[in-house]
Amino acid sequence: MQETTNAATAASKKLTPLEKKWVMYDVGNSAFVLFASTIIPIYFGSLSGNGDGLATILWGAVSSIVALIALFICPIFGTMADFSGKRKFFFLFALIGICGCALLSLPILTPLLFAVLYIITDSCLSSSCVFYDSMLSDITTEDRLHNVSANGYAWGYIGSCIPFIVCLGLVLGVPDSIMSMQWRMSLSFLITAGWWLAFTLPIFKNYKQKHFLPKPEHPIKDTFIRLAQIYKEVKQNKKAFLFLIAFFLYINGAYTIIKMATVYGQDKLGLDTTMLLLALLLTQIVAFPSAIIIGKLSKKFEDKHLIFVCISGYVAVSLFALFLKQQWQFWLLAFVVGMFQGGIQALSRSYFTSIIPSNKSGEYFGIYDIFGKGAGCLGPVLVSGCVAIVNALGESLSAITAIMNLDLIPIPLLTIAGLIVFFFVAKMPTTKEDAAEQSEK
Repeated sequence: MQETTNAATAASKKLTPLEKKWVMYDVGNSAFVLFASTIIPIYFGSLSGNGDGLATILWGAVSSIVALIALFICPIFGTMADFSGKRKFFFLFALIGICGCALLSLPILTPLLFAVLYIITDSCLSSSCVFYDSMLSDITTEDRLHNVSANGYAWGYIGSCIPFIVCLGLVLGVPDSIMSMQWRMSLSFLITAGWWLAFTLPIFKNYKQKHFLPKPEHPIKDTFIRLAQIYKEVKQNKKAFLFLIAFFLYINGAYTIIKMATVYGQDKLGLDTTMLLLALLLTQIVAFPSAIIIGKLSKKFEDKHLIFVCISGYVAVSLFALFLKQQWQFWLLAFVVGMFQGGIQALSRSYFTSIIPSNKSGEYFGIYDIFGKGAGCLGPVLVSGCVAIVNALGESLSAITAIMNLDLIPIPLLTIAGLIVFFFVAKMPTTKEDAAEQSEK
């Protein structure tokens, strides 16, 4: 009877009620992600002072600190997620992040205090997502992983547009005579925090953990012991290990473009702020149907082939970004990024879920987030470093920089490297059953 029910669920194209509630958290936290990649960098630039790449360098440093923190905490929380209690830790970090987003609305914050509070908020978002990603094997069946994961990103993209449009209307549409820019920004932070909270509650109330390990007598000590063990297991699972390396490299390009686009376009290229924000709104709108389409294509084509196509798309985008000089080119870049952004994130998450043991999904996703957040650290650091070098060399590179954005060269190099590594990963025959057997050794 249970097998018949599962078969019927798998055959259905519609999301189950629990799957929908899981997807809702993507809708909620994506509002902050979009806000943080568009308006917040520009706002931070106004606090710290724009010009000569200073805002780009500072924002790159802030983004890198966030990634470094996640680099250390995510594997620890990932290990904790495989014991019972995943639900409460998920909500704890989500709630701290939501409160941090609300506190960013305070008009008395200095640039330093704003940066510190932002780092805390974004770090808690990353922590909550470790628990959230590991829920995927609990809320759906293996044959629906790719579709449900794709729906999460897709609805996250389109859902986040609603509060973003409201905030954009406040920031750009309300004149200073009615409300100052500071208070408009404060209200925008509160709207984003409220949206995040509203879409966090459904999965918190309804999620029940199915796959978990026995709770240890000494949770903290055993967490670190298991963390050491899982590192060994990942190395033994060669396909998972090489995939993580490929993921680290190619997701660098994706995250760096997303995180640095507005501040680089405004600070280095002098593009119109309003047009930059609207172009990135286009990215979110395009990403919605693209992620849905890729989720459906995963039923007809092997996921490794789809991932290869998405990485190739990002290679083309990153090469195009080297010659970005005008507003229309930024709009084209935003459109193409939207085509591949949702697909590459959704497929990566579900592909990794399919090659790891279900009862250790939290531990493995802790490692997964190390590589993901490490990419979020390396990309902005390399771009910020290149900006500083190009500025220092000045006129000696003027002939080249007039044609090409040399400071963006790390992005295509990393995405091409990721494409090469994934090519070898795709040839490996390891199955999920093999991964489970290796974890038991």
